[in-house]
Amino acid sequence: MSFIESKPNVMMGKPVISGTRITVESILERLAAGESIDQILAEQPRLTRESVLAAIDFAAKALRADVVYPAPEHAA
Repeated sequence: MSFIESKPNVMMGKPVISGTRITVESILERLAAGESIDQILAEQPRLTRESVLAAIDFAAKALRADVVYPAPEHAA
């Protein structure tokens, strides 16, 4: 079963958890903000632990591509 899908007519083609409008991006943003997987699952009952882990895996694989993504510079 594929947990991640991308359809042009759903969330402008962004990768989402299959059968939802929950983007991989939004899951990663919440994790980066310090939310735990359990907190995300409590607020999004359509998600499963496996689907959240699939979102993380999808992002890791996307970053393995031969494209360089420069990190934004932060003021010191």
